[in-house]
Amino acid sequence: MGDQGLPRDAAGEAALIGRRDWIVAAAALCAGGALRAQELSALERVRQRGSLKVGLYHDMPPFHVDGQGIDAELGRALAAALGVKFAPMPFHADENMDDDLRNLVWRGHYLGFGPADVLLHVPVDRPLMAGNPRVLIFAPYWRERVAIARDLGKVSTMESLKDFAGQRIAVPGQSLAGWLLIGADDGAYREQLLTKWKDGTEAARALARGEVAAAAGMASELESTLAGDARFAIEPLPVPRMRDGWAVGMAVKKDAADLAQALQAAVESLAASGELRAIFARARVTWRPA
Repeated sequence: MGDQGLPRDAAGEAALIGRRDWIVAAAALCAGGALRAQELSALERVRQRGSLKVGLYHDMPPFHVDGQGIDAELGRALAAALGVKFAPMPFHADENMDDDLRNLVWRGHYLGFGPADVLLHVPVDRPLMAGNPRVLIFAPYWRERVAIARDLGKVSTMESLKDFAGQRIAVPGQSLAGWLLIGADDGAYREQLLTKWKDGTEAARALARGEVAAAAGMASELESTLAGDARFAIEPLPVPRMRDGWAVGMAVKKDAADLAQALQAAVESLAASGELRAIFARARVTWRPA
């Protein structure tokens, strides 16, 4: 006789049933845990993990270079506002903004990194929003624009681009500033442009060295390099529809509404306290609200 007076075969069957029940119960417990993890909101997942993964464009002065810059500081401040650690996720820009949103926000890169919890430096642009229904673009924290800096000893006034006639202008070739100047006034300034510069900060340094009469690029690039130097003036590029610039914000997954709300509140608090202005000032850039 087996256990509890049962025949041997019956006892074995009872033990097998017991093991099956244990396996089913364990599987149900694991499934329940996975389901509860899936049910956590985006903000809850960030807080449970204890860190905010922030997508930062690699080598984008003055916003991010080697872990430093405006966006790096902003990322730290956002993480602190949520009560978690700052986990930067630097990446190289892809072919277009749609690719960046796919790789860093809603899917992740095929090389195995991403997505981040939030991507900084995203244009707050209606067509971009409409073309990317998997993301939320929100919390504008800066207004960027294309600008031109000039040596006041060589170009004392600027009513239009005609004031730069005959003068050499440094500009990054693969940039919005470069494309605008190449096509301005039917290509009238094409032969004056020196386009070997990687970005607007390099173009501005060429101006500071006296190699050119002017430098064009993003206002933030020019200001971070030349601000406070009385030899130069920095003004919006005198091209139609470019004077007001565009708002720059951030993006999260479409279903991360609670994280977006928390980050929006953090940005508003940083702006109200003056800390956002101070972050830009440390980079020698005048903060312009979006």
